[in-house]
Amino acid sequence: MWMGFDTWVMDNEAVIRLGMFAGVFLLMAAWELMAPCRQLTLSKSQRWLNNLALVVLNTLLLRLLFPTAAIGVAAFAAEQGWGLFNYSTWPLWLAALLSIVCMDLVIYLQHVMVHAVPLLWRLHRVHHADLDYDVTTGARFHPLEIILSLLIKFAIILLLGPPLIAVVIFEVVLNAMAMFNHGNVSLPAVLDRPLRLLLVTPDMHRVHHSIEDDETNSNFGFNLSCWDRLFGTYRDQPRKGHQGMVIGIRSFREASRCATLPGMLAIPFTGGVQGYVINRRQWDNRSEE
Repeated sequence: MWMGFDTWVMDNEAVIRLGMFAGVFLLMAAWELMAPCRQLTLSKSQRWLNNLALVVLNTLLLRLLFPTAAIGVAAFAAEQGWGLFNYSTWPLWLAALLSIVCMDLVIYLQHVMVHAVPLLWRLHRVHHADLDYDVTTGARFHPLEIILSLLIKFAIILLLGPPLIAVVIFEVVLNAMAMFNHGNVSLPAVLDRPLRLLLVTPDMHRVHHSIEDDETNSNFGFNLSCWDRLFGTYRDQPRKGHQGMVIGIRSFREASRCATLPGMLAIPFTGGVQGYVINRRQWDNRSEE
């Protein structure tokens, strides 16, 4: 029913995603250079080289394992007539809007899940073990977590049957917002306050990367900020402020483990689970360990 859009999307998906990624990355990198929020603790060149090497590794792995990725699953669901939006006729704009909102909710719930399940936290702590916080942190994930995330995305696409254009928009927005809200930048309060009523801002998400357990387990959203408010996981500011807060995980503080590609790949398989996992912890306002 959306054949014209589907053909255009399938033909241009790779170019759209790559172009948007490059554009947003360069914009955020320039913003960080001109007006950084926090002073970095490690060499930017060292972190960027290794963080971006992990991005390249993940990209090549996904292209090898899932050549058509989410867009291919959406096309398959449309061909088979699978999913909510393929069972009946919907206006394209409405189906796309509802699909994007539903997929964003799933990403929020997935993020909570990887903090709640100790085995999954082992994978996710690669993202949190970054000793600094900047645009490259937003793409720093262990390959096994990336595969898990994609499989969850496949499942929700098969259930929803979203238009192909909605899948591409969501993927582009998710990548762009991950770079934006992980940026080492700060918006003036007069802009941050109204913007975070709808979207996750850098100051809002930075709290999630605090070394403090209860702060790490807050502000799980990537795109829409409403989920944290609805589910009671919203935290306005870190206790020590954005300049005083410490980024990372207590048990991973060595650059050789946290800022090198071999070290990052080994993080899930080293050490105990310890803190941060939601269902193993009662929090108060004190630090520990």
